[in-house]
Amino acid sequence: MSTAIAAAVDDAVGELVPLVGAKAGCAAVGVARASFYRARPAGKATAAPSPEPERKPQVQPRALSEAERAAVLEVLHSKRFADAAPATVYATLLDEGTYLASESTMYRLLRERGETGDRRRHATHPAKVKPELVAASPNQVWSWDITKLAGPAKWTYYYLYLILDIFSRYPVGWMVASRESATLAERLIAETVRKQQADRNQLTLHADRGSSMASKPVAFLLADLGVTKSHSRPHCSNDNPYSEAQFKTLKYRPDFPDRFGCIEDARVFCDRFFAWYAHDHRHSGIGLHTPADVHYGRAHTVSEARGRVLDAAHAAHPERFVRKPPQSPKLPAAAWINKPQDKEEPTQ
Repeated sequence: MSTAIAAAVDDAVGELVPLVGAKAGCAAVGVARASFYRARPAGKATAAPSPEPERKPQVQPRALSEAERAAVLEVLHSKRFADAAPATVYATLLDEGTYLASESTMYRLLRERGETGDRRRHATHPAKVKPELVAASPNQVWSWDITKLAGPAKWTYYYLYLILDIFSRYPVGWMVASRESATLAERLIAETVRKQQADRNQLTLHADRGSSMASKPVAFLLADLGVTKSHSRPHCSNDNPYSEAQFKTLKYRPDFPDRFGCIEDARVFCDRFFAWYAHDHRHSGIGLHTPADVHYGRAHTVSEARGRVLDAAHAAHPERFVRKPPQSPKLPAAAWINKPQDKEEPTQ
């Protein structure tokens, strides 16, 4: 590029650079930017475009005034419409012959204040009371529940109803039926109370919130028998631990089948199991006594007999017992459902 042409390009583009910038100036003249920069004398800086004047925000003539915005918000926040959606407010006001703003404007005003979420006042329910039950002797607190036993075909079940004394772990009543029914539960409870000769206002019956447990027939029966009813909190199996643990013992037995061939098979199995559980099973939760011994008051006699055997063993070989003479496990003095933290459980 000759010197004259270079000077002409520099002058032409140089006049445009302060106004539109180097890129737009070169495009207007039809010169590549590289040619423009080569043609400029060394040390000559390109003048920076003048800053654009700050534009003042234009007021939209259709916008609501501050007074009108405040009036719309006052209506939206009023007691009448505090729980209503803007669409409902808009339609209600139209039906009453009033127009304050469009539905979208109502949403926009609420959005500016972070109030476009669920505007309803949600009802709050008090938490269910945590059951705290204690039994210091048999027939004070019973726990009952129903579990399924798989039948001969898929989706067929038999239902085991079980009432357990939480102090002795003795199965005071049980039944295998083909269905879950409040009427059957009512019959089993009545027969068990009669068989155990429980006095009025002596017994508390605890259960979860199944349909049979919370049914009105069962509630009316318990009121007639003078039995206090107690229920677990919703979806909280820990509030009924004794029945849950007993069902686990049942279903983890080596001879527990995958399926029962018929309801008679289930009844025969349960009859054999509960006889073993009540009279032969040494339960760790009751000092390794059988539930029948604890329930019928024979545990102390058994414990004394155990003590005499251990005393004889210690007398024969004291060197084998370094720390202290051997003792049989103690029978807990009380059984709790949700024992409070500040309660100490004595032993006897």
